[in-house]
Amino acid sequence: MKTLGLIGGMSWESTAIYYHHLNEIVRERLGGLHSAKLLLWSFDFAEIADRQHEGDWQGAAALLADAARRLEDGGAEGLLICTNTMHRMADEVQAAVSVPLIHIADATAGVMKRAGASKPALLATGFTMEQDFYKGRLAKKHGMAPVVPDAEGRAMVHRVIYDELCKGIVTGESKDAYIAEVAKIRRANDIDSVIMGCTEITMLVGQDDFDIPVFDTTRIHAEAAVDFALN
Repeated sequence: MKTLGLIGGMSWESTAIYYHHLNEIVRERLGGLHSAKLLLWSFDFAEIADRQHEGDWQGAAALLADAARRLEDGGAEGLLICTNTMHRMADEVQAAVSVPLIHIADATAGVMKRAGASKPALLATGFTMEQDFYKGRLAKKHGMAPVVPDAEGRAMVHRVIYDELCKGIVTGESKDAYIAEVAKIRRANDIDSVIMGCTEITMLVGQDDFDIPVFDTTRIHAEAAVDFALN
């Protein structure tokens, strides 16, 4: 089994879910007392979030690249950035190391193709919904046609992530708001699925809340990482 290096803490709420998924999947596949071989670099998320909202992506990239190098030096044989948004600097992270980076959007697109989905509603941070690093990769590399909420919807989805989910706060009101937002997108666009494109969203909604396929990027990313580790 290969050792995986996790670039986490963004937020730690979703990194804890990653840790659970990775170990659970390894146990399911190998049985007995097996668990994942992991190294974790966990950021103080405030340092990253400040750079995100200040638009200091170069500074954030330098921090993630440094973490990647430290994980590789510690013995990691493959890397995960445990957040969708920070895949904005996936190329910089990959360039900093010689081991492979398992990209969350590529893993998600692979599962979507096998499910026959191609036009998802994308719920994520404002950065992921509004910038091209994620939507563009899904479209140009994988032929997907993601649809994002309107400005009001994007602001609501983003606020719930940073003000609630990243702090471990889960409310019925926000759950209802997310479900209503997907219904709104569906009325205006012929979507065939939903991407939970922020790793914390799995805390709030899931497949049971919708009658179209829902793609949990946290679980999908973990599955892809275990595929790599056990290959």
